[in-house]
Amino acid sequence: MTHDHDLVLRPTPAQTEAALNPPPGRTGGDLVVESLAALGATTVFGLPGQHALGVFDALRRSDLRYIGLRVENNAGFAADAYGRITGEAAPLLLSTGPGALTSLAALQEARAASAPVLAIGSQVPAAGLGGGRHGYLHELPDQAASFRGVVKSVHTARTQSQIPSAIAEAWTSALTVPHGPVWVEIPQDVLLAETAIPVVTGGDTFPEELPPRPELTAVAADLLTRAERPAIIAGGGVVRADAAKKLRQLAERLQAPVVTTFGGKGAFPWTHPLSLQSWLEDRHTTDFLEDADVLLVIGSGLGELSSNYHTFTPRGRVIQIEADLGKLESNHPALGIHADARLALQALLETVEEPRTDPTAPERVREVLDKVRARVAAQELTLEQDVLAAVRKALPSRAPSFWDMTILAYWAWSAFDPGAPNTMHSAQGAGGLGYAFPAALGAAAADPTHPVLAVSGDGGALYSIAELATARQYGLNVTWLIVDDGGYGILRAYMTDAFGTPTATATDLPGPDFVALAESFGVPGVRTSPETLARDLAKALATPGPSVVVLPAVLRMFAPTHAD
Repeated sequence: MTHDHDLVLRPTPAQTEAALNPPPGRTGGDLVVESLAALGATTVFGLPGQHALGVFDALRRSDLRYIGLRVENNAGFAADAYGRITGEAAPLLLSTGPGALTSLAALQEARAASAPVLAIGSQVPAAGLGGGRHGYLHELPDQAASFRGVVKSVHTARTQSQIPSAIAEAWTSALTVPHGPVWVEIPQDVLLAETAIPVVTGGDTFPEELPPRPELTAVAADLLTRAERPAIIAGGGVVRADAAKKLRQLAERLQAPVVTTFGGKGAFPWTHPLSLQSWLEDRHTTDFLEDADVLLVIGSGLGELSSNYHTFTPRGRVIQIEADLGKLESNHPALGIHADARLALQALLETVEEPRTDPTAPERVREVLDKVRARVAAQELTLEQDVLAAVRKALPSRAPSFWDMTILAYWAWSAFDPGAPNTMHSAQGAGGLGYAFPAALGAAAADPTHPVLAVSGDGGALYSIAELATARQYGLNVTWLIVDDGGYGILRAYMTDAFGTPTATATDLPGPDFVALAESFGVPGVRTSPETLARDLAKALATPGPSVVVLPAVLRMFAPTHAD
């Protein structure tokens, strides 16, 4: 009698021949790139360093496409975007110590946004592991400890035979929901030494699925079936799970209005009669959601931004579906269902009986949106709305956009129609500067069939200006819109509101001529105005290769409502 667990995959004749007669001159670095290729990787990002040269030498002998950025953190942002766009684990190759540590902010964003990134860093020679102070270049007492609080999992390969399994294990972790970044480190001497280990050909991994518990699905379905005023908050988990169609089916069956979080942009059609869009920083939306007798929160932890700065206090029953166990019921008591958004939505579609639909739901949605528009209109913010409308007009409907932490992006979180699922991305998960442009480069590498837009302020742009060289080197089709207000505009506004005046030496930034700077990299640049922005941006997006559009403008935020 044969059991499933007794079955063994037998090598093909070609695999046997390759195993018995591996090509000469291979090293531990070859085991790394062979393992990545066997797992299905086609593109890797990174930056070389002395301890990691064994991997970068092996790249010459592989078919992997390498895209090298100028700063490790930017390479991490590029890998993050590649993972978001493709749903695949994006390899990120780094060196020891300073190179590795420079990537931490990007890996924090990937963790917050559930972007699958497979970071592989080198280490000091194996004799230096274990916390002793041997004086190796880049040495840390415990390099992996710097990553444990940031990534999903940490893996160390101390010998060459451990490399394929360590990388496969990390790959599985990165792609098991919730997706996220993982860290693998390998000593320098292990990477450089010649190897007799056969060429890596087997790389199948099976990320675990996360279905909902059926007894919880039954309770949730019953609550939704009997609800009179249901509503839905859809977060980034819906986008990552590719569950937008299932969300729409359930919302239409329940006649439940849907608001998307800033990380969930595109999870629900912007102009749908049930769409409350993304106006989460508005008290009218908060009041509406608080009035729901059953609120379904799917793929969101209801964090600071998604709860109108923790002023949201639901009065009805809350059902929270969340793949990240740490976020489940972390902010509000709920019927907590630990599950992947796609599988949970499918289970609800199969279980919800004929619900009590609310025929007035679309009318109630229109009333809320009218109140929101009236509130914003009363603040005389025509410039800001016109600039955002110009961006939307210029951007093709399915073209991805990447937004830095800047005032125009904060407007976009609430007011921008993303056009389609998985097309609008920002750094609001962790909130670090410098995300937009390098992330856009990663997206352009993932899908060259669409132009990609990056939006930064002048302060954030200086974090990643070196990547203009990367964009030019690889001919990546990214248009970078830089809104130049001469400083950290939002911090200047925050300080003015809180203290009456900003610390100018901290918030004002005498900057470069961004057009001339772009042209010095061989990247075409143009200075525009609010009146010509739509035309100039559309032209840049329609022209292959990188480009920069600079908009000198001082934008203001709409008034907050969480302090009302």
